[in-house]
Amino acid sequence: MSDISLINSAHQPGHTCLAFAKDGSRIYTGGSDSLVRIWKTNLGAEQEPDVAIEAMDGITTVAAGNNAWFSGSEDADVRQYEKDKHEVSGLVTTAIGVPIRCVAVDPKGQRITVTSDEPTVKVIDIEDTTKMFVLKGHTKAVRQATWHPSGSLLTTSGADGKIVAWDVSDSEPKNITTIEGIIPEVYDTDSADFRHDCSAVWHTSGQYFIVATRAHEIISISRTTWSKSATFSDPSCSGATTALALSHNGIYLASASTSGISIWSTQTRRLLFRYQGSVTAPVTKIAFSPTQNLLAWIDTDGVLTRWPDPIPSSSPDPVKLISVGAAVGIPKKRGTTPNLFGDDVEEKDDASKAKDLNLDEEDEYDATMGDLDDDNWILDDIGGGLQDDDGDAKWAAKEGIKEMAQPPFQPGSTPMENKKRYLAYNMIGVIEVTDQDTHHIVNVEFHDRSARKSYHFTDHFKYELASLGERGALYACPPEASHPAHVLYKPYGTWASQSEWQYELPQGTRVIGLAAGGPPPTQSMRQKNDMDIQGNGNVVIATSDGELIFLTGGGVERHVMSLPGDFVCMCAGREWVFIVTRDGSTTMDGSQNLTGRLIKFDDFCMLQKDTVPIPKGHTLKWIGISEEGAPIIYDSSGVLNALPRFRIPFAATWTRVLNTNTLDRKEGKHESYWPVGVSGETFMCLILKGRQEHPGFPRPLIQELPLKFPFKRTDAKEGPLEEQFARETMLLDILRDGLDEDELTSTDISRRELALDKSLIQLIQFACKNDKLSRALDIAKLLHHTASFDMAIKVAGFYHLIGLQEKLEALKDDREDGPDKLEAQRERRRDRNAQFVPIPDNKRYSTFAAEPARPKPFQDFRPPPAIPRPGLERAAGASTKATGTSQITESSQFSMDDEPSFDFNAHQDIENSNYSQESSPDGKRKRFEEDSNAENDAKRRAVGDSAGDMRTAQARSNPFARKPGAVDNRNPFTKSTETNKSVHKSDSFFNKIDAAETEKPKRTTTAKGKSKDKKETGRQTTLFGLPAVPPPEKKAPGRKKKANVAEESQSQSQRGSAEPTAKPAEEKTSAESQDTDVTMLESQESQVLTELAEESQERTASPEPIDWPDSPAPVEPEESTLVEIVA
Repeated sequence: MSDISLINSAHQPGHTCLAFAKDGSRIYTGGSDSLVRIWKTNLGAEQEPDVAIEAMDGITTVAAGNNAWFSGSEDADVRQYEKDKHEVSGLVTTAIGVPIRCVAVDPKGQRITVTSDEPTVKVIDIEDTTKMFVLKGHTKAVRQATWHPSGSLLTTSGADGKIVAWDVSDSEPKNITTIEGIIPEVYDTDSADFRHDCSAVWHTSGQYFIVATRAHEIISISRTTWSKSATFSDPSCSGATTALALSHNGIYLASASTSGISIWSTQTRRLLFRYQGSVTAPVTKIAFSPTQNLLAWIDTDGVLTRWPDPIPSSSPDPVKLISVGAAVGIPKKRGTTPNLFGDDVEEKDDASKAKDLNLDEEDEYDATMGDLDDDNWILDDIGGGLQDDDGDAKWAAKEGIKEMAQPPFQPGSTPMENKKRYLAYNMIGVIEVTDQDTHHIVNVEFHDRSARKSYHFTDHFKYELASLGERGALYACPPEASHPAHVLYKPYGTWASQSEWQYELPQGTRVIGLAAGGPPPTQSMRQKNDMDIQGNGNVVIATSDGELIFLTGGGVERHVMSLPGDFVCMCAGREWVFIVTRDGSTTMDGSQNLTGRLIKFDDFCMLQKDTVPIPKGHTLKWIGISEEGAPIIYDSSGVLNALPRFRIPFAATWTRVLNTNTLDRKEGKHESYWPVGVSGETFMCLILKGRQEHPGFPRPLIQELPLKFPFKRTDAKEGPLEEQFARETMLLDILRDGLDEDELTSTDISRRELALDKSLIQLIQFACKNDKLSRALDIAKLLHHTASFDMAIKVAGFYHLIGLQEKLEALKDDREDGPDKLEAQRERRRDRNAQFVPIPDNKRYSTFAAEPARPKPFQDFRPPPAIPRPGLERAAGASTKATGTSQITESSQFSMDDEPSFDFNAHQDIENSNYSQESSPDGKRKRFEEDSNAENDAKRRAVGDSAGDMRTAQARSNPFARKPGAVDNRNPFTKSTETNKSVHKSDSFFNKIDAAETEKPKRTTTAKGKSKDKKETGRQTTLFGLPAVPPPEKKAPGRKKKANVAEESQSQSQRGSAEPTAKPAEEKTSAESQDTDVTMLESQESQVLTELAEESQERTASPEPIDWPDSPAPVEPEESTLVEIVA
């Protein structure tokens, strides 16, 4: 920063004005002496300027255009001069007897604005001054006029204290808003306040303008809300602000007041530097040079002051447009500032820093500004206090200024220009909008008109977002006054009436993103048909409340997801939606910090999540989904990336498939590419010429650019083949991942693999020719088909490479003998799917215990299955075999516990009588020829396999066996004779039992004191409370043990333990039937028990199974009968 200034006495005291030429080579000054002086900026204070003397009265304003400069004076004329000339070339306009107050040229240099003491404003075409329109909105004189950087807006400041914003982008200008109460009302044109600069100085970002208020403050007005958003303040600045100026790149703001000349940071609103010289008179105009580090101003004394290098070299340049990512180095750290007593001022603590920063201000100031938020940027008002110390370490260079966060956008959408815009432009079609002031006309056209029918409609809601999907078009309008925002979905199909629907959002909620997805139609949707049952697709809506709403194509709400960060954009495909969000904040080096997620429509689970590869200093321009279903992104650096292995959960990576900066067609041309879609190996786009950022009207043609991996190999023969192989392999991976679990391959995949093998054979030939054997072997490993190895072996043999030929033959043998490649790929697909099976709930673990499924690592938390150990089981356990017999078993157990009067031999006889199937010719069973055999069989059953034990225990507790000597020869629970007829040789199963028991009296061992009458009542009379038999001293514990075992076995069966299965009786040999008395008759046993249970239910006429009551106390046989108990 220089303390030297160039001072010239330019005009007589009075009102003065100043302006820089567009190229910064000259300064035009005007004064009350009716002269305009032209100063050359490359000369010093001793120069003699050129003078324009055509004005009759004092000069009130000067302005510079591209090829001319203009002056306005109190004689009511606006004159035009050629560039660098001081002779008038023409008269632009004139006011009727009133002074001209301001002349402003638009940023493009095509139009000029003229204000005067009249309440109207003229906007005139410079080339054709007859083209003019008048703006009416003020009630008093209009003091100043300023242009928006885009040239579409104009702000005027009047003596009535109003700031009016105009939309002058069309031939019919509109009054956007009127802001009152900011600038003072001044009616006296001769007063000093009237000469103060009350211009609304637009920032280069176009997001806000800066103005001096009547309260002697400098504030910024936001364009979005047209209200105060920030204040520039410092205790050292006081008094009325008389002039304002913005640097060419928008980083610095210069202000003039009674306290002096000050330079502010537009980002932090803090005072940075101050002019050390004295300001003796009020400054009327101040301006930065557009091409160099120079600040100039002029005051009411007519003195022109030029301040060279007002911005130090260690600070960002005030002229260069700093792009994000450009290095802005600050070489040295500033020394501490001494106070009045010579001591160094201590650095502020963190709390003070945060307070000075004023973090509550809006983030709109971040655009195109430097990051000047550093406490070492201190006020330059103490001379040597800012001298750099030799011992101080240099600052680390900052790579760029703070990057403004990228706002949400809709892929394929363009801004409104000349009342026309594109709401959507993709591979399906185009949605065009035409603004008719009171309404919009929406025109929808499709590229394939045979599949869908184009249409148009009148839009009274003025939809601002749209998405064109495979099954329908989606529109969204903003909230307005009392009308909330809503979404309109218009399906293409016509098979159902009233197919379109609206979805209304709560009051105050905006739609910030849309996506319409679904499968492509199987047939033309122009005609009415009912064959397509795919539905109307899926709809996804992103709202300003941080929600992601999923709906069906019929309007059914299915899911609401919370967005993890700031929404940026999204697009939908056949099976999922691709969403890009900003999970954190932007970084100092210009990184947008974007994350992409792939969400499935069927279960709303995340399939992929990865950081979007946007280079530092660049932004995301477009996202889409290829025809194969892969997500695609395109950034401002001109790079196209794809996510090919997207079907593998959380394993896909971004692949750079095209760099448009290296295209051959772009060499020597200045053009850019606007993406439309990706189809196979082709990038569909629109070519934009020059600085054009988006397509216009009429609609341009879609161009096709082939995808090309940015490989670095420059070999003319091998390079293209390697790039083709890598690119084709990527597409094949997408097709393979889409195969079903049972599919090995497809015809298309096999055909493309064969074509790739041909390219690999050519690469092997080049490698053999150049004697690169290792390279040839690596390429051979990439061959797909086994037959291709034969050709590679022939190539190696042709070049007499015996060693390579042997290795190729070994590779072929390994491929033939090893596992099939296609089957291995299928198994990998199955394994991947198996790894993402949902984990069952804890409540269902017991149901999974019996499943033979193979356990999965780190996913099977079920208890281990029960291991049957027959050798360790207790003897004669009883279990419930079926529902119909559970009550019978219960009753038999109760009987055994309550009446332990049977001795072991008697119980054994009952078992044998119940389970014998065939008898010998003399009416006796062969198995009862010796008592020892029966005893051994009982022991064998106690330690045998679990199946026999379970069934034996259940048979022993059968209470329905026929007993000899019973009062009634007919079993009351049996059906008729024909129904109960045995399917075996004997006519009656119970007759066999009776004969066996009658003819074998010696085999039964009775206890002491057992009377003859008790024998006649039958061996199971104790089951229903008949007289008990005195228990034997030694056999009773054995019976008690059997009953306990039966209870344990039954409880195990109810807990779901593994049931033993008995082998059918038909599979047993005659020898086995003689050795065992249980397994041979198990089928008949089950039949008998089932029939008895069914008959007992019919007799009791109960719809539920019989609930047997407890056995009463023992009574005499004549007092209680079996029939009475059942009744």
